[in-house]
Amino acid sequence: MVRGSRGAKNPETGSVQDLSTVLLETYSVNDAMNQHLLANLNPHAWRAELPGTGKGGRTIAAIFAHLHNSRLVWIKNSAPHFRCPPALDPYRCTMKQAAAAHKKSAAQCLRMLTDALSGGDERRVTKFSRGSWVPVWPAGGAMFAYMFSHEAHHRGQILMLAKQLGYRIPPKVWGRIWQWDRLWREVGLKTRPR
Repeated sequence: MVRGSRGAKNPETGSVQDLSTVLLETYSVNDAMNQHLLANLNPHAWRAELPGTGKGGRTIAAIFAHLHNSRLVWIKNSAPHFRCPPALDPYRCTMKQAAAAHKKSAAQCLRMLTDALSGGDERRVTKFSRGSWVPVWPAGGAMFAYMFSHEAHHRGQILMLAKQLGYRIPPKVWGRIWQWDRLWREVGLKTRPR
């Protein structure tokens, strides 16, 4: 348990931090990280398979499709009143299709999280279901943490796989996913990471 954080003052504004707002800001830059990797990925890496892996490993295309399709499962199960964009076919989708699909599913996930974290009596997203094989959780902070960490995990896989395939993403490019001040500005937020 973290002590002394309750009622903590923001040194820049002097106001009490609204944790749900900070979590929503953080999730809003999540897709900017994915879009940045997509925009800078060598197209030859998109469907390349590691030698000797056969049909057992995911391609980078399949990982991006999995990210998008996982979001659709979360939305369908946790916010069925939201419209879901179409799923991506991991064997046929293009980089351009993946980028467009990610923008749409990210926007719906942000809407879902906004409702889930509102905490009000009017909220409609009260549970988080990751699929039929795992228990349903109450919608809240763990929901955000799972969604963000799931995507961060797969971004790491994409970076590692691109390197193993011989299409290493340069540090100048992958380093941008850690430049959160810049990402905050790029998505139009008026604040800094906090």
